[in-house]
Amino acid sequence: MIFSLVPSSPIICFSRPAAAAISTSTSSLSQYQYSLESTFIRRAAEIADKSAGFTAPHPNYGCIVATASGDIAGEGFLFGQGTKSAEVQAVEEAGEYCRGGTAFLNLESSECAGDDIAVSALVQAGIRRVVVGMRHPLQHLRGNAVRALRNQGVQVDVIGEDLQSREIEEAQKACLLVNAPLICKAASQVPFSVLKYAMTLDGKIATTTGHSAWISSVTSRHRVSELRGRSDAIIVGGNTIRKDDPKLTARHGGGHTPVRVVMSRTLDLPEEAKVWDTSSVPTMVLTQRGATRSFQKLLASKGVEVVEFNNLNPRDVIEYFHDRGYLSVLWECGGTLAASTIASGIVHKVFAFVAPKIIGGRNAPSPVGELGMVEMTQALELIDVQYEKVEEDMMISGFLQPILDVAPIIPSRDETLAVDPTVVPYEPSIISFYNTWDNYGALSNFSPHSIHIVDEIGDYSTWMTVEHYYQAHKFVGVDDPAAQECVEKIKSASSPEEATRIARLLQKQHPDLVRSDWETAKFDVMYKALKCKFSSYSILKSMLLSTVGSVLVESSPHDLVWGGGRFGEGLNYLGRLLMKLRAEFLSHP
Repeated sequence: MIFSLVPSSPIICFSRPAAAAISTSTSSLSQYQYSLESTFIRRAAEIADKSAGFTAPHPNYGCIVATASGDIAGEGFLFGQGTKSAEVQAVEEAGEYCRGGTAFLNLESSECAGDDIAVSALVQAGIRRVVVGMRHPLQHLRGNAVRALRNQGVQVDVIGEDLQSREIEEAQKACLLVNAPLICKAASQVPFSVLKYAMTLDGKIATTTGHSAWISSVTSRHRVSELRGRSDAIIVGGNTIRKDDPKLTARHGGGHTPVRVVMSRTLDLPEEAKVWDTSSVPTMVLTQRGATRSFQKLLASKGVEVVEFNNLNPRDVIEYFHDRGYLSVLWECGGTLAASTIASGIVHKVFAFVAPKIIGGRNAPSPVGELGMVEMTQALELIDVQYEKVEEDMMISGFLQPILDVAPIIPSRDETLAVDPTVVPYEPSIISFYNTWDNYGALSNFSPHSIHIVDEIGDYSTWMTVEHYYQAHKFVGVDDPAAQECVEKIKSASSPEEATRIARLLQKQHPDLVRSDWETAKFDVMYKALKCKFSSYSILKSMLLSTVGSVLVESSPHDLVWGGGRFGEGLNYLGRLLMKLRAEFLSHP
């Protein structure tokens, strides 16, 4: 199917001086072509955001395939880790129209060891030219796909480098915005932090008695649900739990379930609260080391994860969440914690919902507590402020600190040592992996490599990822039709993240359907799947063998069985099995 897309109004994302239009001596593109290509790039950025709320935050990829006549022949977006790439989807939809066409990418493809699927799809489809909205901000991926495409004879134009104009400038802003969390991760080593609150026209978030349900409209609350779905974690303080007893759920009817996080130094929290129900949504409590051990045990018995800090503060919390692999977090806290978070310098964006209501009250709380400012010249000003009417409310949003308008070039370890020889490099004998977009991400169970494997009755079946196979086998072999239904639900999950979520929920709801030998059999199940994966893809086998001499660590800070844990206390069974497989490959090449 082919359809035309006419240039629309520019998307305003970040304010900075516009680049001068490129001269005709450096490009043959006409003003109309610049406008049209700008529209295509903005469209790629727009569709890249389509998975938000359905899967955990991840790098957002969108791809448009356009014919030489300027019509869109195919498009696609990355739904989640381990799923079909945007480039593959776009060329499949475009079919024969790819020949001699142009692909528009909001973000450079992930071209790394064991994952050249996206680049290969474009080359094999006959794409003549690729326009890239921005280079990948992560060092181990930056420039790889651009080089690979050019080496295959494909013309690659990178916005801001090979293409410059006022229209192109606006398209680049759209690309930066849709991957702002990824840029923050690369540039600052922290997740993208959003502060959200709802207040009355006179700046109150509750009455003097603490009552706050409801300040904003139903539609505004739906928008908050969307913000939650875009986050890895929703953070509140203990006072919010004591006074409001919120559920903090992201949406109804499925989709991504961010972890609910409660920060409390003293654990002066109610024994019964909606967030302690972890049957379908996980909850984490962050507290001071040694705080009320008896209450910690109570929370643990309810399935709540408790994490202790030597000094509980927003800065250490956000750095901890970076270590957990989070890209985006949402702060929905009261005024005291909000002030502390802002003062820590970790808030990137603010969403304020202002309701046309006045409640007054000298002691009624405000959304942000004491910041120590005594003059208006000290006030923090938002950047790139946006106003939107949401039912009868007004939503005001803006950035508290600028997002870098170019993808940062993170220096390599050798470059860092050349500048500062006192820097201690990572121990080269340890290779860590976690998210699929991280270095050595192809070692993850979530990587986009399907496996064709023999089942228990001797037939072959295909699984989207190793994670799908592993999670489904919790229910394999149980003599109950309901168990087979569980297997099919997990197998048909649209992403490995969803497969994990479905399996864990079914395991909680129907423990009787889980195979009785699972606690011992799971290691053999995992090893069988890993062996199939790395035997099926020669490039993955070569990558695994390239790690000889290094200890492989699955760097999950919270999975103490398959991962290494936060302080190395995890059993790291995934890393162990990969090293066992590596040894097997070496002994039987």
